[in-house]
Amino acid sequence: MSLPPSKSLQTHLPQVFAGLSNQVQGHRSTLTSFFRAQMAPGETVCVTGAGGFIASWVVKLLLEKGYNVKGTVRSPEKSQHLLAFDGAHDRLQLVAADIRTPGIFDSIFEGCDGVFHIASFVPGNDKLIPEAEIEEISIKGTLNVLESCAKTRPKRIVFTSSLMAVNLTPKATPGTVVDETFFTDVDFVRKSELNPYAKAYATGKTLAEEAAWDFVKKHNLNLVVMNPVFVVGPVIQPTLNATNEFPVDLLSGKQEVILNHSTVWVGVKDVANAHVLGYENPEAEGRYILAERSLHDFDFAALLQKLFPQYTVKARKNNDDQPRVPVYAVSTKKVREHLGLQFEPLEDVLRETIECFRKLKYLD
Repeated sequence: MSLPPSKSLQTHLPQVFAGLSNQVQGHRSTLTSFFRAQMAPGETVCVTGAGGFIASWVVKLLLEKGYNVKGTVRSPEKSQHLLAFDGAHDRLQLVAADIRTPGIFDSIFEGCDGVFHIASFVPGNDKLIPEAEIEEISIKGTLNVLESCAKTRPKRIVFTSSLMAVNLTPKATPGTVVDETFFTDVDFVRKSELNPYAKAYATGKTLAEEAAWDFVKKHNLNLVVMNPVFVVGPVIQPTLNATNEFPVDLLSGKQEVILNHSTVWVGVKDVANAHVLGYENPEAEGRYILAERSLHDFDFAALLQKLFPQYTVKARKNNDDQPRVPVYAVSTKKVREHLGLQFEPLEDVLRETIECFRKLKYLD
């Protein structure tokens, strides 16, 4: 916003301040953004689990913004898609690391201005991984990352948690709007009817986030947590990830039954953008729920059928003669006002997602 010529400044001052007032209305941090100095590109950051679905998009965005990126991966050979990004040749380093190994990040984090801890086990249909190991990956892996951060002192840590560390609590009753003040009750989860692997994932994410908050308070570290919901979107890695399975399986006919269940959805590009905004914005603090829309699974299937009439959703509805379960109500006010994040409509996310999996031959 430019000021008017100095000779008419007094005349226009009321207009200037009125304009500023309009710009800041409803945006808590907009005025200070005129003066703040954001963490500048050219810094070095580390992304754990860099080859994963969300992390790949975070790495891509960081490179586009000029950062030097260290990416830890379980297998560099399976993460070659990252090397195709613009800037990867000069500013991306892949390092093999198992997050369960104590001290493994000490040398990796040396010289890093920031750390994005995204590495996590995501439950799918793999019954070979014991439930206790899922929890161990989440909890011990997170503490290993933070212990190395306590030694190397990055400016900020951005940690990928989950809505499942937020909303699984008796307090989240029908009609309640869930926000960042809610925290999942682990005992409630363990007594729930969730499948064993969803229980392990929710428990691991919750205990890992609780441990993270306790650790950073004791060690005076700067932590920002992202709590995304069910993440869908185009993949960069050439494989079908767990959270994209449901829409792809509905359209391919592999999904035979649609359960009486509701899901909250968000696009992967918005999740990646939120991570970077959470790192760069000096005012970012606490937790951020990332969600675009809540839908009953029956309505989600109907939306897919509407968007892609060339396919037939054959899965039958199974509500066990019970009323529909209520749709989750979650608040994204904080991330929209603090970080200025605008969510891409779910319809647009799904169009790009399905086109991606058509090109990858997961759909005809």
